[in-house]
Amino acid sequence: MSRTRRRHIIKQRRTITGLALVAAISFVAGMTDAIGLLLSGDFVSFMTGNTTRAALSFADGNYSHAIILFCALWVFIAGNAFGIVLAHTVSARRTFVVLSGVAIILAAASVLPETSFPRLQFYLVVLSMGMINATVEHIEGLPIGLTYVTGALSRFGRGIGRWLVGDRNPAGWLIQTVPWTGMACGAVTGALLTKYVGNHALWIVAMLTVAIALTTVLMPRPLHLHFHQQPMVPARRRS
Repeated sequence: MSRTRRRHIIKQRRTITGLALVAAISFVAGMTDAIGLLLSGDFVSFMTGNTTRAALSFADGNYSHAIILFCALWVFIAGNAFGIVLAHTVSARRTFVVLSGVAIILAAASVLPETSFPRLQFYLVVLSMGMINATVEHIEGLPIGLTYVTGALSRFGRGIGRWLVGDRNPAGWLIQTVPWTGMACGAVTGALLTKYVGNHALWIVAMLTVAIALTTVLMPRPLHLHFHQQPMVPARRRS
């Protein structure tokens, strides 16, 4: 087997593994988003929607709700940052470590009494959805969104436009349907779970996240590093 052929096979396996992982994590994100919305009445990962709703609440004079949503934006940002820091504190198994952290936070949110600590539960779920974005940042150099699919749909639409004007390389934009499909299926599942088990649905999501985290242990260690963007650390100047 030639070196070029071998590299092609390795790249193909990485892509398939990455897309399967993205589909599974997006499914969890969709479940959590639907459950969080039904339990709290606000979005736990759709921060564009929360920004608009916060602005409307502010304009209507409902300042307390606006502040809650604006705080949720910063909690989501903090979750993304914490996920990246957590991923880069370990030399390997980064996906496993971040997913385990997400599962722990979801489990903590699920044990809180819904009527006693509704906002704390809401913020914990928002924090977990920010963190989950650090599990997979790109597939073969192509950016992937796990909890926000507007960007994926935009890239998919632009890909269709490029195809119509003569670009016959669909690989870069067809994969953008994976996170949307996973999130849509997860949202339906989460809505049904919440309908029948209520607050206990968060437990199911936490256990599913643990199962996916354990599955990633079977992945070769280099893949855990391959799906993450490496930080650009400036070289130290010699004195």
